[in-house]
Amino acid sequence: MMHMRTTIDLEEKLIQKVMKLLGVKTKREAVQRALESVIAQKRRESLQAKLGRLDLKLTLKDLEQMRRDD
Repeated sequence: MMHMRTTIDLEEKLIQKVMKLLGVKTKREAVQRALESVIAQKRRESLQAKLGRLDLKLTLKDLEQMRRDD
């Protein structure tokens, strides 16, 4: 994996919140994980848009039964 050193101006409170939410100790790791999260979210959204929506109309009882059947 190639690394790139860069300088960015971040709001300190914002980066501290991200670090706390992600449970990381460094700003670098917080930014890295946040970027990975955005990429994953956008990929999920893209896949969902391509697949469309499927209205299954399943109840919790239906799902529990399906789990037992597996």
